Amino acid sequence: MNTPTPAMQAPPLLFPAPALPLVPVTGSTALYPVHRIFCVGRNYAEHAREMGHAVDREAPFYFTKPATAIAPSDAVIAYPPGTANYHYEMELVVALGAPAFRVPEADALNAVFGYACGLDMTRRDLQLDARAKGRPWDLGKAFEQSAVIAPITPAAAFGAVGPQRIALTVDGTARQEAHLSDLVWSVAELVSHLSKYYHLAPGDLIYTGTPAGVGAVLPGARLEGTIDGLQPVRLAIGPAEA
Repeated sequence: MNTPTPAMQAPPLLFPAPALPLVPVTGSTALYPVHRIFCVGRNYAEHAREMGHAVDREAPFYFTKPATAIAPSDAVIAYPPGTANYHYEMELVVALGAPAFRVPEADALNAVFGYACGLDMTRRDLQLDARAKGRPWDLGKAFEQSAVIAPITPAAAFGAVGPQRIALTVDGTARQEAHLSDLVWSVAELVSHLSKYYHLAPGDLIYTGTPAGVGAVLPGARLEGTIDGLQPVRLAIGPAEA
């Protein structure tokens, strides 16, 4: 007589597995789990110029942030370690809700779940030092709480990307203003291009680049970023950690 074999059990974890960051969705109790974060560089011509570069119109380029970079709107974030030049960058964030691999531009928007206001917070001095040495930008861009995001608005409720105004204020003073029609590479172009190199998936975010007017903030600053038709993103800068 055969003795039943106990069901195979998963091996124990050495420590608890980290939870995925979750982003609220407007008009829903469901939450959006974040998988990966792609960020587009120099996607507004005026910002490229203020950073000392012409726009590269051959193809978009990217850097990434870890999921641990996600911070919710209305957070208070400590001034980060290792920098004396901490910058804001206001951005439209694209949230994917379907797989996309080698998709043509005409079909790319089918993978988009929704849009959100976001802040790409940057240790500018570390980024520029790495850039000058021909090194990756990770220390300047890919750090904790550097990808701030407001609740996601479903694409059907937002409509087509184009005429909407994107803007940011610091302590009530206007610092950035443009329109989404100023994007060098459109949302469809970005999704299609990225899908040539990645199996894009639900939970992937694309921070689409920032308009001109980036600058430094200090502890005590309060930021508010807006895009017509989306929930605003707000952030307060706290003191540096002791």
